[in-house]
Amino acid sequence: MSNQVEIPKTMRAWEVTTPGPIDGENAPLKLVTKPVPQPQRGEVLVKVLTCGVCHTDLHVAEGDLPVHREHVTPGHEIVGKVVAFGPETQRFELGERIGIPWFRHACGVCKFCRSGHENLCPHSVYTGWDHDGGYAEYVTVPEGFAYRIPEKFNDLEAAPLLCAGIIGYRAYERANVPAGGRLGLYGFGGSAHITAQIALAQGVEVHVFTRGADARNFALQLGCVSAKGAYDLSDVPLDSSIIFAPVGDIVLPALESLIPGGTLAMAGIHMSDIPTLNYQKHLFHEKTLTSVESNTRRDGEEFLTLADRLNIHPEVTEYPLEKALDALKYVKRGDIKGACVLRISHE
Repeated sequence: MSNQVEIPKTMRAWEVTTPGPIDGENAPLKLVTKPVPQPQRGEVLVKVLTCGVCHTDLHVAEGDLPVHREHVTPGHEIVGKVVAFGPETQRFELGERIGIPWFRHACGVCKFCRSGHENLCPHSVYTGWDHDGGYAEYVTVPEGFAYRIPEKFNDLEAAPLLCAGIIGYRAYERANVPAGGRLGLYGFGGSAHITAQIALAQGVEVHVFTRGADARNFALQLGCVSAKGAYDLSDVPLDSSIIFAPVGDIVLPALESLIPGGTLAMAGIHMSDIPTLNYQKHLFHEKTLTSVESNTRRDGEEFLTLADRLNIHPEVTEYPLEKALDALKYVKRGDIKGACVLRISHE
């Protein structure tokens, strides 16, 4: 490493020990002391300022997603400052604030990467799943997969933009929302509340379906037209919908509430099984059901530019690093107001 500031040898970090229920008798995460990682070729070392708490972190901790790295440190909505460089790096300056997302690397040579669909790369790897993430004081990232963050967003606000915002944006695009149309959002946590703001700013009528009373009230405060239970049918036909809740049962009422030709996008990396569909009731009339897998770097750049222009305002609840388990339990309850963010450092 060269051009680096003084860096400690060890750091505090959370590790997934044995995946299991976050609110079980034995917590699946443990706060440990471990070596500060060393940036490899093309990577920078980042001192973590904040890290958002995403539902995917819960999937990693509870074992919904298969283990890709033993004792992995979760977290992939990371805001931090560059403190050291690996060989062959030149994109960022020492001390520059950058964002580290879920999508950590792709091969760059397969047919998906070469056709602009790098999110489908079979060799892709992910922060906080394949590689240690941001529930820690330091983290590394390949410089080509990090983002510059618009100055208007402070460290806490910026964190949810890096996954909740980007994935919500890709889901919004995949849902084919027409200008001035009606959009249904199922689940209303970190990603949905940012997506709702994008839609509302563009003149779309937003209807929310979620289990939590606090989340429903928050949706109405943001300007959504209605907020009902997660399994309720919509009072009006919807042009497009996005499911953020990892619950396959919701697919049925969501499809039933679409207009002919409407699109339902499923935004999660994990979802429980979808019940048997009735072709006439749920899929006929050229309705489209699509999934969303990660994002491309172009999605991230487009979203951050759009969030800056539209003045998107993520609502955040701050937790210290030591309270990561409490934040994950809050996310699991499903009645969250906005997003949870860990504060790791102030400078």
